[in-house]
Amino acid sequence: MAKTKLEYIWLDGYQPSQNMRSKTKVVNDFDGKLSSCPVWSFDGSSTKQAEGGSSDCLLKPVAIFPDPARDNGFLVMTEVLNPDGTPHVSNSRALIQDDDNDFWFGFEQEYFLMDVKTQLPLGFPIGGYPGPQGMYYCSVGGKNTWGRDFVEAHADLCIEAGLNFEGINQEVAAGQWEFQLFAKGAKKAGDEIWVARYLLDRLTEDFGYYIEYHPKPIKGDWNGSGMHANFSNTTLRTCGSQEVYEEICSKFKPKQRIKDAIAAYGAYNDQRLTGLHETQSIKKFSFGVSDRGASIRIPIATVEGGWKGWLEDRRPASNADPYKVANNIINTVKDL
Repeated sequence: MAKTKLEYIWLDGYQPSQNMRSKTKVVNDFDGKLSSCPVWSFDGSSTKQAEGGSSDCLLKPVAIFPDPARDNGFLVMTEVLNPDGTPHVSNSRALIQDDDNDFWFGFEQEYFLMDVKTQLPLGFPIGGYPGPQGMYYCSVGGKNTWGRDFVEAHADLCIEAGLNFEGINQEVAAGQWEFQLFAKGAKKAGDEIWVARYLLDRLTEDFGYYIEYHPKPIKGDWNGSGMHANFSNTTLRTCGSQEVYEEICSKFKPKQRIKDAIAAYGAYNDQRLTGLHETQSIKKFSFGVSDRGASIRIPIATVEGGWKGWLEDRRPASNADPYKVANNIINTVKDL
């Protein structure tokens, strides 16, 4: 009788940023299919998702991937449900209205790689600072690059897990890195980002590191961390019209839309969206071709492709929930 380890992953009820939780279910003669993953339960009173007197919450499997770090293992992304089967208030995935997968998303996940002992980003000396920004972005060599062995190991794990992993690079600040994922469908894109984050966090246990998702963990003249959201739907991919692109960008401009976006795009983002360090001010909205200081950038590839392509919302923070980000973008573009 073959035994398989299923790692159920879910998001807890902590605010303002949810954390990942996981636990292992060992099953017999598993066929590797999502449909064969049973609904499971957990103690919601330990994750701020239930009271102790009625603490059971349900885990509904929604995506499955091979677990590259375990023999006979799978990673199972789940949604949290109430005991009656309705979505839990912490379940943002259930809010997404994109059943036809018309929206495609490419997320650029930035983060700082932190040393557990020093509590500083890699490359930061104790009691001081490394050299100013400029030489770290896409750098090579031990003088300006730290953590490449970790980042390469994470990339390999994501690829082995079957995620649609598209790249890595060191970012503008010392110890800051980025990876990119793409998926057709908002829920699938969110699932893959969360599983990639899970693999990232789990890998730190082997290195003596931890991941800092705060959008501005190092105060001063340093870039913050974002999770830029590249998105398209059939209209953006096929319209061939500058006017249509500008009309869609303008849908994000009303004050209520700005307020909704900022609420969905991660905590402490005001510390990052200052109008400096390749950001627009959190109090303003703008869009422009190839403008990394805008709220929404129209990529030059879209223009050169005859106004057929995608847009990049540069406002989401590195700690944002990709489900909430995707949901806000879909609702805005569709004018729901």
